[in-house]
Amino acid sequence: MDPLLCPGEIIHLNVGGTRFSTSKQTLTWIPDSFFCSLLSGRISSLKDETGAIFIDRDPAAFVPILNFLRTKELDLRGVDINTLRHEAEYYGITPIVKRLDLCEDLERSSCGDVLFHGYLPAPVAIFPEHPYSMDPLEDPYDLSYSNTPVGPPCCGNHTGVPPRPVGVALETECRMRPSAPTDSPLSQYQSSAATPLSRSRYASAADGAEGGETAMFEVPLDPKKVRIIVGHHSWIAVAYAHFVCCYRVKESTGWQLVFNSEYLEQSVERVALNSKCPGGYSDNKDRMIAISSGSDIRLWSFQDEGPKNERGVFNLSVQVDDLFFIGSQLVAISHTGKIGVWHAMTHNWQIQDVEPISCYDTAGTFLLLGCNNGSIYYIDMQKFPLRMKDNDLLVTELYHDPNDDMITALSVYLTPKISVSGNWIEIAYGTSSGKVRVIVQHPETVGHGPQLFQTFTVHRSPVCKVMLSEKYLVSVCAEYNHVRTWNVTRFRGMISTQPGSTPLNSFKIISLEDADPHHSYGAGNRIGPFGEQDDEQVFVQKVVPETDKLFVRQSSTGKRVCVIKTVDGSPLSCFCVHECEGSSRMGSRPRRYLFTGHANGSIQMWDLTTALSKVDKDNKDTDGSRSFVGGPTEVELLKLLEQCDISASRCSTPSLSPSTSLVASRLRMSQPEDSQDESLQGAVGGADSTQDPNSKVFRVSLC
Repeated sequence: MDPLLCPGEIIHLNVGGTRFSTSKQTLTWIPDSFFCSLLSGRISSLKDETGAIFIDRDPAAFVPILNFLRTKELDLRGVDINTLRHEAEYYGITPIVKRLDLCEDLERSSCGDVLFHGYLPAPVAIFPEHPYSMDPLEDPYDLSYSNTPVGPPCCGNHTGVPPRPVGVALETECRMRPSAPTDSPLSQYQSSAATPLSRSRYASAADGAEGGETAMFEVPLDPKKVRIIVGHHSWIAVAYAHFVCCYRVKESTGWQLVFNSEYLEQSVERVALNSKCPGGYSDNKDRMIAISSGSDIRLWSFQDEGPKNERGVFNLSVQVDDLFFIGSQLVAISHTGKIGVWHAMTHNWQIQDVEPISCYDTAGTFLLLGCNNGSIYYIDMQKFPLRMKDNDLLVTELYHDPNDDMITALSVYLTPKISVSGNWIEIAYGTSSGKVRVIVQHPETVGHGPQLFQTFTVHRSPVCKVMLSEKYLVSVCAEYNHVRTWNVTRFRGMISTQPGSTPLNSFKIISLEDADPHHSYGAGNRIGPFGEQDDEQVFVQKVVPETDKLFVRQSSTGKRVCVIKTVDGSPLSCFCVHECEGSSRMGSRPRRYLFTGHANGSIQMWDLTTALSKVDKDNKDTDGSRSFVGGPTEVELLKLLEQCDISASRCSTPSLSPSTSLVASRLRMSQPEDSQDESLQGAVGGADSTQDPNSKVFRVSLC
C-alpha cells in the first residue's frame, strides 16, 4: 500500500522548488480539492529525487494557502489578492475563493460608481425580425458556443445551420498579395507593421477576386454586439450588425426607444444622425438617420410620435468610408476620391470625383478635404442647391503643402465672430512625413488664401490625428498613437506669435485591436480627442479589444480623468463621447457623457462632466502636487494584456504602426500600380505566406 494513502502519514511536497511538509489530513479536509484528487490517485503525480511530490506552481503563493489549510484563517499581509485567488482556484480551495469573491463584490456594484449614469438593455423587440432565428436573442450563425469546426469557404457548410443569404456580412480574415492596391490613403496609416497584409472583408465572390485578395476563413458577425454609437443633441443612434435604432432623452422620462429599422441584409458599417433637420419634410420635426453598407446608403426620416419613412437608397459606386450630416445635407466620402451629397429640400443625390481623400473636417457649412496630392480643398454646402444643373459641387483648392506631402490629418478652428474683423480661420494639418503645420486666413486677405503660420517637425511617423482648439494644439502620429501637445497663445481670440505655441506634453495612447476587424470597428472605437474646441477635450483609451475597462484622459496633458469599468462585466465593443442638451431650466448647461456599447447588446452611460469637474477640483486643492497618473500603469497594462494573445503577430512585440520600413512603400501605394511593384516586393517579400486561422493577431489602433 502506498504510504501516501495512510491517514496519518506526513506528505512531502516540492512546490516550484521549495519543500513543504504537512499531513494528509491537513491537505484533504476540503472535499473535491486538487489535493484530494492528487492523493487518491485520480491525478497522476511526479516525484523529485527525494520522493517529494512535485507541483509546478508558485511557492510564495502556496504559503498562505497551506497556512489556511492548517489554521482555517486567511492572512493577506504582503499577498497579492489576484494571485492568491488564481492559485486558490487552481488548488480548488473554495473557502478562500468565496472569501476573496466577497471582498471583490463589496468594492463592485451592479449600479456602478458615482460616474455611472444609466443602462439601456438590448432592444429585444427588433431581434425577432431576424429571418433565420426563432429565439430573439439567439442567432443560428453565432458559433461562439459551438464546437463545430468552421471550414474555409471552399469547404461548404459544416455548421448545420441554414445557408446564409447573399449579402449577409461575414467577418473574414484575408491575405493581400504584394501587388494589391489599398482601399484608401488613410488606411495606409491605420495598419500595423505586425500585420501589414491583413484586413477584414465580406462574403462575396467579387470581394475575393478584386484587389488580389484571398479569403482564408469566415466568422459570422454577432448580431447582438453593438457596433457603432453616434450622438446628435439629445439623441443617440445605435447600430448592430443588421439593425439600427434611435433613442431620445427627456428630463422627465429618461431615455426612450423611438426608432428601429427592419432587418438589414447587409451589415451596417457607418451611421449618421440628424435630430434637427432644417428644411425637412414636416416643419423641421423630422429626424434623419442614414447607414452605409459597402457602397450602398439607406436614409430614413421619422418623427417623435410618427411612423418612419425610407427616403431613398443611394449608391456611391465605391466603399463608403465616412458618413455624416452638414446641416440638412447627407455627405458620403470615399477615400478613393468620391463625394456623394443628398439635400433634404431638393431630394437630389449628387456624386463628384475629386483627388483621393485622406482626411476631412467640417466648419459651419464648409467641408474641408485633405488629399493625397498635398492640397486642402473646401466645399461650401450652402451653395449646393444652386449648382445642381451643372452637377458641380464647387470644389475649390484652399492651400497646397509647400513640400507636396500628403495631408493625413486636418482640424479647422473658427474664432468667435468679431464685428470689426469677422472670422479668423485657423487650420492645423498633419502630413505623411510627420510635420504639423498651422495656416491662418484673415478676412482682409481672403483673396490671397491662407498663410503658413507655424511648422512643427516633432513626429517621425505620419500624423494620423490633429486638433486645434482655443487653448491647445494636439497631434497624434502613427507610432503607438504618440501624442504631442502645445499651448496656444491668443490675442483678442486670434492665434498669436508672442510667444507662440509652446510645448506642453508628450504621451502615448496605446490601443490594440484585432488584425482583421469589421469595417465598422474604426467608426465605433475612435480614440478622440472628443469635446468642443472651447472646452477641455479627452482621449478614450481602449487598450485591448476584449475588455470591460476604458481609460479617459485629458487630451492636453494625458492625465487620467477616470477609469470606466462596465457594471455587468460585459466586454466593450464600441464607445462614443457626446454632449446632450441641458434641461429647459434657466442656467442649465449641456452635459458630456460617455456612451459604451457592449457585446450583449446593452448601452451604458457615464457622466464625464462630473469626472472632469472632480479632476479640476483636485488640481486646485492640491496645487498640482498630486502624483501624475496617465494611462494604464505597468501592472494595469500587464493585467489587460492577459486578456489577449499578441504572440501570434509576425513581430516579437507590437511594433511601430506602421513600421519605418513600410512607411515609404505605403506612401507609394497611392501611385499607379505599375510604379508600385518594385517597392512593394521589397516591403512584403519576407512575409510569411501561411497563418493559423484560429490565431488572434492584434495591432495598434489609429482611429
